[in-house]
Amino acid sequence: MAARRQRIWITRAQPGADATAERVRALGHEAVVAPLLAVRVLPDVEVDLTGVAALAFTSANGVRAFADACGERNLRVFAVGAATAQAARQAGFRSVLSADGDVEALAEGIGIRRGELKGAVLHPGAAEPAGDLAGALEKHGVEARRLVLYETAPVALSDEAAEALVHSDAALLHSPRAAQVLAKVLKAHPAPELRALGLSKAVIKPLARTPLAAKTYPPFPLEAALLNLIDRRP
Repeated sequence: MAARRQRIWITRAQPGADATAERVRALGHEAVVAPLLAVRVLPDVEVDLTGVAALAFTSANGVRAFADACGERNLRVFAVGAATAQAARQAGFRSVLSADGDVEALAEGIGIRRGELKGAVLHPGAAEPAGDLAGALEKHGVEARRLVLYETAPVALSDEAAEALVHSDAALLHSPRAAQVLAKVLKAHPAPELRALGLSKAVIKPLARTPLAAKTYPPFPLEAALLNLIDRRP
């Protein structure tokens, strides 16, 4: 029997939201793009690569922001997952390795290769990153630096829009920050029948006290695995 067509709320920031929506529609579901976060690239950031041996990216947004700020493409790149690795290759980086996991998996993978690195690992990313990659790398004996290139800000939804969105079948969440914003939206517009599908356990955590029909995450933090949860109703 064919799966029921569902209304899926895409909460992630652009430009990733549209790409996710296409994948949801390809599965036969309705995709409603209404980001809870907006990305703002910080202007005139100075990129100092002195002593840097490799770059580590935890999001495609970080890749895009770095690519816009700096023309360097010869450094080795470590990416948290497949989508981030793909963004790095599309930006022109040739040596790209994917951890296919979370921040801890990325740090562990880099740590295993620390003997190959003749310098520091630079983590270009958000002002409020989802995890402490630099701290995790230092635990693995890897010198690390952060470079803040962008920030994310909550998107203000009208009461009418919020009321319509929370009555979707499920909301897809790609970051803990988006889940924090969703928790606030649901406090004002309760939706106990809504399912929250998060990319990882860390993503879902901010919704711990929010009444929902389900709070689910896949065994691996990959978008393909996240989308597989849509038809797996509790």
